[in-house]
Amino acid sequence: MEDGAIADGKTDNCKVFENVFNKACQSEGKNIVLIPQGTYMLRPIVLKGPCKGQVEFQIIGTLQTPTDKTSTINVDHWITFQYIDQLILSAVVENWMAKSLRFDFVTNSKITSLTSINSKNAHMNLFGSKGIEFHYIHIIAPEDSPNTDGIHIGSSSNIEITDSTIATGDDCVSMSPGSKNINIRNVTCGLGHGISVGSLGGGPNEEDVSGLTVTNCTFIGTQNGLRVKTWAKPYPGNVFNLTFEDIIMENVNNPIIIDQQYCPSRKCEKGDSQVQIHDVKYRNIRGTSSSKLAVAFDCSKSKPREKIELDEINLSYHGVEGPVASSCVNAKGIANGLQQPNLAYSTSSCSTLLEIKKN
Repeated sequence: MEDGAIADGKTDNCKVFENVFNKACQSEGKNIVLIPQGTYMLRPIVLKGPCKGQVEFQIIGTLQTPTDKTSTINVDHWITFQYIDQLILSAVVENWMAKSLRFDFVTNSKITSLTSINSKNAHMNLFGSKGIEFHYIHIIAPEDSPNTDGIHIGSSSNIEITDSTIATGDDCVSMSPGSKNINIRNVTCGLGHGISVGSLGGGPNEEDVSGLTVTNCTFIGTQNGLRVKTWAKPYPGNVFNLTFEDIIMENVNNPIIIDQQYCPSRKCEKGDSQVQIHDVKYRNIRGTSSSKLAVAFDCSKSKPREKIELDEINLSYHGVEGPVASSCVNAKGIANGLQQPNLAYSTSSCSTLLEIKKN
């Protein structure tokens, strides 16, 4: 880092970072911004393209937010990257303490080996972006910290998240309207609310959510595992082509859950969600549930969930209330192979709504 950056953890280096980025951004070819050893304090900053060439941030030192709360009040970001193609953001080792990173209209980029601790809001927020890869990400926040999603995706496509650990107070990875072709692989979610699609149907003209694949992931002590949530409101939407495969649950409260009566407060009105959910596959989901109800489909009466596939589900419960159970409301599909919980002994009509096939 050039131009007078001071690594004392107290001095604001915003202007220096902005100047160095602009110099790299306006140069053709590949340009590297090196952040050396030391602790650099930054107040909220926006680094904006488009750039004439590729910009790569190589991070050896540590970046941190100011300690005074007045610097970040009413600010939903810390570092924002906008309108940049082929951005590379990487740490030599996983020791960069980032908070509230935004990627707005960023394309064809790679984010690797970053650590984010105790963000004010979502640790990493994507909007209007395409073709971004996240690898070896480490995200930490207290279990009781609200709205601290690990990676939040909206109106973005072709996003890949792999080989990462996320332990936070809210969703591990969340996908809001417009999330398309999202691939999540080899991610461990500890604490928090698991991987969530939604909440959806909260307003008019929402984009569809489609093409989500979650494979080889582990959930440890989370409130939810694989969740789709929609509001019971009169706004239409579509969620389709979701695949959850080779998933391990360890002491998860709601391993598999569809909630079309999502209501985080007591003031919500009950009704029929107008979001249509279809073509959802659960394959080889195994492990333990911390509640008796391990599979719960609470779907809309007017928009029943179509084309569900349950294939090799093996979830156990070790409590004192009896065997693990499932519940199905307005859900249609098929069940193949092992089914534990046993759909024939569900708390509602899973065995009649789902066609049970034997191998």
